[in-house]
Amino acid sequence: MSEILIDEPKAKELYPYQRDAIDHIFKLISETPENKNILFQLPTGGGKTFIFSHITKRFLETYHKKILILTHRIELSKQTRGVLEDLGISTKIINSEVKDLSDQADFQCFIALVETLNNRLQENENFVENIGLVIVDEAHYNSFRKIFQYFEHIRILGVTATPLSSNKKLPLYDTYSELIIGEQISNLIGTGYLCEGITYSYDVNLSSLKVGSNGEFTTASSEVLYSNAFMQSKLLQSYEEVGMNTKTLIFNSGIMTSRAVYELFKKKNYPVKHLDSTFSDKDRYDTLEWFRNTPNGILTSVSILTTGFDEPSVETVILNRATKSLTLYHQMIGRASRILPTKKKFNIIDLGNNSRRFGLWQAPIDWKHVFAAPHLYIEQRYKDEWDYELEHEYVLPEAIKERFLNSAIEDFNLKDKYTQAIKAGKKTITVIDDSIESHFALVRDNASDFDEAMELFFYLTEEISHRCKLYCRCINATQNFYEWIFSNYKSKIRSRLYNWFA
Repeated sequence: MSEILIDEPKAKELYPYQRDAIDHIFKLISETPENKNILFQLPTGGGKTFIFSHITKRFLETYHKKILILTHRIELSKQTRGVLEDLGISTKIINSEVKDLSDQADFQCFIALVETLNNRLQENENFVENIGLVIVDEAHYNSFRKIFQYFEHIRILGVTATPLSSNKKLPLYDTYSELIIGEQISNLIGTGYLCEGITYSYDVNLSSLKVGSNGEFTTASSEVLYSNAFMQSKLLQSYEEVGMNTKTLIFNSGIMTSRAVYELFKKKNYPVKHLDSTFSDKDRYDTLEWFRNTPNGILTSVSILTTGFDEPSVETVILNRATKSLTLYHQMIGRASRILPTKKKFNIIDLGNNSRRFGLWQAPIDWKHVFAAPHLYIEQRYKDEWDYELEHEYVLPEAIKERFLNSAIEDFNLKDKYTQAIKAGKKTITVIDDSIESHFALVRDNASDFDEAMELFFYLTEEISHRCKLYCRCINATQNFYEWIFSNYKSKIRSRLYNWFA
């Protein structure tokens, strides 16, 4: 067998944690049987491509066999080839235009699009030869499994930021026998390798969303919610409050919503473009180039940019959607996590209660548990914000209670009163009427004049909001209805207080 020579590397120097990961993974590869598959987890922005590219280099030098890298996106293929060639590794991309590999002796590494390679292997099981290691990028995708049957006796290394299959019937532990955990996001932030993400959550009523057979919120129900005028207004408000004059990436669940977002920002004369999967390669390239070269540019898209897109200058990510996918949540936010000399922090605007569902992006996750018990995460042990509202009654802080010493603070359980109204055959809106009466009496009996009444009324705002949310959740109302009933509730109390103290 002829030796495969490797040129001297030109790529940037590895970080210490990356070198440690390479040593650990390669040691495990060297000590385990050829049919044992390994999975490596590292957060988006941590440099998975650099790590497995250096593993490729070391494997070629040690075993003198070729490497096959599997990916599902052409952008990932091109990015990976660039890193490998910087390391002096001759690389060929197997895409739809490659019908045979008569020149494969000229290359040390092949990067294959999974669907294309599957078609070629169905025609010829020996389409690629002398492969000693298969590396699977974004290994959490189930589409790669169809390829594995052709490499049953060859080592497979999967890499992913989120070792969680989207299909509970196809857990990753069926394919990979061992999981190696890389650095946590919080550690990479603390050591200066990733930016700190600052999350700004805007309350959204998701009760109108429907869940499809795949466990995710349906695109149709998401389009209806996020395309309406109220949510569009909330999006614009959040951008102007948090992301104004920053390079901003907006993720939407559907094309209709993304186009509506484009029109919304265009009317405000903000620099914005829209991108979706229907764009030609040239239009896609031109749009991304515009985004890279436009200070404070805004790019609104569907999930097309969750992988295979690397633009470190992104300063704000807006999740203009809700998702039940932990993987997608991390992929979207990770687009802005890469650090620059002039960028140490980035903004996360959450318009889908996602941070409540999954926790903050940088919060530690027990990936070993995710890997071992994926059903718990796919079936969503995470709860939406409105679910938490139903489980926990709001309690006035003691400092506020001290301002209402002339009254006994009523134990007003809205859920119980709602149930009682239903059983009594009453209109459920009477629950809100009773709540308004209780708050009016509380302020009236503890205020000496209108000014003091308005001060006390202000202290009750959070409790009023809580009761309105509970009521809206009970009747499965939209976010629009909540905003209306909350405003109407406050208006009625304010009017009654004015008339009382006038």
